[in-house]
Amino acid sequence: MTAEFTPEQVKLQKRLHRNVWKAIDDYNLIEDGDKIMVCLSGGKDSYTMLNILLHVQHTKKYDFEIVAVNLDQKQPGFPEHILPEYLDGLGVNYKILNKDTYSIVTEKLEEGKTMCSLCSRLRRGTLYTAASEMGITKIALGHHREDIIETFLLNMFFSGKLEAMPPIYKTDDQKHIVIRPLAYCKEKDIEEYSELKQFPIIPCNLCGSQPKLQRQMVKGMLKDWEVNYPNRTEVIFNAIKNVSPSHLMDKELYDYNLFKMLEPPVKS
Repeated sequence: MTAEFTPEQVKLQKRLHRNVWKAIDDYNLIEDGDKIMVCLSGGKDSYTMLNILLHVQHTKKYDFEIVAVNLDQKQPGFPEHILPEYLDGLGVNYKILNKDTYSIVTEKLEEGKTMCSLCSRLRRGTLYTAASEMGITKIALGHHREDIIETFLLNMFFSGKLEAMPPIYKTDDQKHIVIRPLAYCKEKDIEEYSELKQFPIIPCNLCGSQPKLQRQMVKGMLKDWEVNYPNRTEVIFNAIKNVSPSHLMDKELYDYNLFKMLEPPVKS
């Protein structure tokens, strides 16, 4: 967008930049010498992540390399020309991975089951393999604040565990570090920023077309809460960052044997 930003648009951009910088500082997401794989799906979140990480790189506070990576899953109708043209225009180093995970998902999935879990596992495996081959030190994903909250509620309501999405973590095999630079960013801000920057959005019709997705149900529930109890989303997000293990019931996190025997009160 070439037109001058309005004062509100300037505030929006500064707010997103500030939130990404805060996440970087709070969780040590970026270090000198990093080679960061920025996973680009063609959606608003990953475009925003790439845009802001390029801004961070431009400030030269950290000396790091960016490689934008897109996984072409061979979904019918996927406009494979859009991302290369966009990235060429930016002058960004990029790599397109070609793997027909679409056929695997549609062939193996039982009727009525959601595609997200299997699709996500196949996608992660492909990206992790590529990261090893490319000498990547960090893999950046575009999950934002609402993604983290929704995952927390999904795990609590449907999986019976308290688990969300950390801003940084090591994969189970300890081979890769995954970061989420947009962890503090609101989805609403990202939507507005995406429209402002006129990113060439590529919709994902693979999972978004499925009815009764649990994540969509939780997203709707959060919206209803915000209408009736404003700022609930912020409260839940703060709760994820303020955990008291001794006030839960996980014996792996807290040694409840500490209370096995207390000294009886001394009688006067």
